[in-house]
Amino acid sequence: MKWILSFCIFLSGPIHAQEQDSLNLGEAYNLIEIWLDGQKDYDGLPGISASIVLDQDLAWSGGFGFADVENQVPAEATTVYSICSISKLFTSISLMQLWEAGKVRLDDPLATDLSWFDLPQQFDDTVPITLRSVLTHSSGLPRESDFPYWNGPEFKFPTTRQIKKKLKDQETLYPASTYFQYSNLGMSLLGDVVEEQSGEPFQSYVETHVLEPLQLENTHPYLPKEEWGKEMAVGYTAINRERERERLPLFDVKGLTPAAGFSSSVIDLGKFAAWIFRLRATGGTEVLKASTLKEMQRVQWMNPDWETTWGLGFAIYRQNGATVVGHGGSCPGYRSTIMMLPEKQEAYITMINAQGVSASKYAKGMRAILDAWRSGETLSDSTGFNADDYAGHYDSQPWWDELVVVPWKGGLALFWLPSDDPKEDITPIKHVAGDTFRRVRDNGELGEEIVFERNRKERVTRLWWESGYFDRIR
Repeated sequence: MKWILSFCIFLSGPIHAQEQDSLNLGEAYNLIEIWLDGQKDYDGLPGISASIVLDQDLAWSGGFGFADVENQVPAEATTVYSICSISKLFTSISLMQLWEAGKVRLDDPLATDLSWFDLPQQFDDTVPITLRSVLTHSSGLPRESDFPYWNGPEFKFPTTRQIKKKLKDQETLYPASTYFQYSNLGMSLLGDVVEEQSGEPFQSYVETHVLEPLQLENTHPYLPKEEWGKEMAVGYTAINRERERERLPLFDVKGLTPAAGFSSSVIDLGKFAAWIFRLRATGGTEVLKASTLKEMQRVQWMNPDWETTWGLGFAIYRQNGATVVGHGGSCPGYRSTIMMLPEKQEAYITMINAQGVSASKYAKGMRAILDAWRSGETLSDSTGFNADDYAGHYDSQPWWDELVVVPWKGGLALFWLPSDDPKEDITPIKHVAGDTFRRVRDNGELGEEIVFERNRKERVTRLWWESGYFDRIR
């Protein structure tokens, strides 16, 4: 396991109470590391990188497994991955810079700002396809340009010229502003709008006006092929019936770059999240006006089902009582997510170099573990025992996979691996006397005893629970 524990403050700003709180979360970060490392194995992942931002600080980051399995290159927090659809956030920010400059208007027809847009509109009774409706995926445009580029092993993505030529052979799926219909084609066209209205090549514009000012040195509007298999992770397929994953070749999304062609690391996306929190908190202008950023992260579209909501480029939804903004990404061999809670100034970022598993599972799990630690009661006023004596992994076969014991809020916690619901799988236990603990029930009362057994050398080797035992394996 490769990991980096970091409390570095990488973007200047005042020290806040939540920032101070992050310094006391070592036990939660320890469990997050154990959980991610365990899930990496149980989910059959080649590698996973993750980071957590609290307030405007990178509070924790780590890497587990391998960026390149065949060559045993470890996955680190600095490892670069394809972030696929998270690319859309940088494209959206670029477009909104042009909106601030008065070069585009969000409610003008797309054809006003993209002179060669000629995709046929099959509905007479429709409002125009506007920049706003494209940003919110409610334009009625098809999901993709009409090429089978998601099929391997070639992944033959079209050039901008090919996308442009194919437009006249496609048509709208719905009248504009009727349904949410995710569209890589639409977001790619917004990149072309940026290029046409700024007078700069899209990639150059994003680098100059967004990435460089935010000091995102390892974020690029392309996949760095010279780093592939080294600083950049190799991608792998979903697991097949033989429980194996196949190595995938590096791809180039070409004309789909504004929608899916960027690369980054969890460290850089942590910086990106910190910028968002800082700009929202302090106001003013930094790359964007604070008011523009807030407008982008306000619900701009609600589907007729009253469930799917979207901002200007940002996905927006509610989770456990909090508003979440961000985006996910899925490309051949890579999954990623950035999950930000603006009101709490928290962000959870994960990247994996494999398909078949959602990266958001790990972001949600990290949040759940932090929430469990912060909401749980202190288990004792003074420890009276050495938690390290008991911490470790215990064998729970054949009934379960693995039982882990960790230090937890003045006592210990029992934790089951694997876990799809980490908060529910944390069982706090309180020290009573000697090697005896008792389970803490949800209402705070004490339940049954958990007793640890030592060998002649006074090393803890076994855990007894409800007349059964679990042998320590490490």
